[in-house]
Amino acid sequence: MGSLPGRLGSVDPTSDRAVFRQIADQLREAIDRGRFTEGEKLPSEAELVEHYGVSRMTVRNSFSMLQGEGLVHAEHGRGVFVRTRPPVRRLASDRFARRHREQGKSAFLVEADAAGGHPEVDSLEVREEKAGQDVANRLGAVRRVLARRRRYLLDGRPVEFATSYLPLDIARATQIAEPNPGPGGIYARLEELGHRLDHFDEEIRARMPSPAEVRTLRLASGVPVIHLIRTAYDTEGRAVEVCDTVMAADAYVLAYRLPAT
Repeated sequence: MGSLPGRLGSVDPTSDRAVFRQIADQLREAIDRGRFTEGEKLPSEAELVEHYGVSRMTVRNSFSMLQGEGLVHAEHGRGVFVRTRPPVRRLASDRFARRHREQGKSAFLVEADAAGGHPEVDSLEVREEKAGQDVANRLGAVRRVLARRRRYLLDGRPVEFATSYLPLDIARATQIAEPNPGPGGIYARLEELGHRLDHFDEEIRARMPSPAEVRTLRLASGVPVIHLIRTAYDTEGRAVEVCDTVMAADAYVLAYRLPAT
């Protein structure tokens, strides 16, 4: 680690801005300017206490502020590290292209390949259940659905979990109801069943995670989630699937290619 005076400045005790915020400002700027790079360990509490002449609690408050912003994460017994940039680029205009299904690839597999990572799926559950009101409305007032729940990992790290809801009259007693739906995933199976896909509607919002989501995605403190609900429609205009997905916001870049009209 380079000398702190070359990477960090000093604080102004006469400023109206609290000292811990000044320290956080300097660490943030150093990260933004590349003085501390992705995955690099930040100076220890002891080093910052000596550099700034402040208490350990002041330094801890600075670290907490940066953790809340999602810039750094703490590892017990090791220190505080600069968070790595999102590894997965989610290109909405390409991820559901038919050519991927014809090659036997699901959307997540396409994205994992592009990121150069190893994809895995675990925590898989497939069952029939009563449709919630929102899902029922999106699927056209169906009462019961086939629900497919799963968690996606990239290089062993959980990055999202999703639940797909499909009308029983389409999915029951088909390969979609099996743990492994086969090459190309459930969208490939839907098209084989005669439901050629026409378009997808997506609704996206960012929010803080629930305690259960923190555990499932192993989220560090201060990391939000991206909550996405997608409805797939066939060429007859029927909604054939609703997918409710929660993604770790620090794992994804949402990219869009929009036509100029």
